[in-house]
Amino acid sequence: MWKQKIVWFAGSLGAPGLFLISFLDSSVLTFPVINDLLLINLSMAKPGRMVLYASMATLGSLLGCVLLYFLAFKGGEAVFRNKAGHQADAIRHWLEKNGFGGMLVAALLPPPTPFKFFVLAAGVFELPLGSFVAAIGVARILRYFTVGYLAVRYGASALPFLGQHKLAVVAGAVVFVAFSYGMSRLVLRGKGGVAEKEG
Repeated sequence: MWKQKIVWFAGSLGAPGLFLISFLDSSVLTFPVINDLLLINLSMAKPGRMVLYASMATLGSLLGCVLLYFLAFKGGEAVFRNKAGHQADAIRHWLEKNGFGGMLVAALLPPPTPFKFFVLAAGVFELPLGSFVAAIGVARILRYFTVGYLAVRYGASALPFLGQHKLAVVAGAVVFVAFSYGMSRLVLRGKGGVAEKEG
């Protein structure tokens, strides 16, 4: 109930509210896809401000991730392992092996990839802050500016289009989810999979 109040309050603020939701979602709370929906609604209502809205979502998410990075840096490895559980070793291996590229891939993947665990791992295992910020920044710019562009480009006409192409949309969604799931399993396999086999 209190989360709904935060969402309503943020939605009434426009760009600052989008910044707030994106910051909270990337740090201490979770608002699945709410920031994307707010970005879409605001961009459709005021297309000329789309760049501002996408920038606020990007900045809020980036700063939220940086906060979580430093909290993890202070919290230590024990906190990370407690949160990440059996995925901890795979996440650590992925980041240590791939650095900037690994963080970028993790930031671009949608659920079920547990992105916050990668942010925690980046802080705990001291991924260089510059690489961390660059990876998150690139990923968030790609995400939010793409969402904003699509909202402005297609606007309300997207709904009739989806209605006329239901089967294609459903098939595309299934393929996308399957691809995302496969990629997340590939990323998380790492040393964790080996450890499970040895156990």
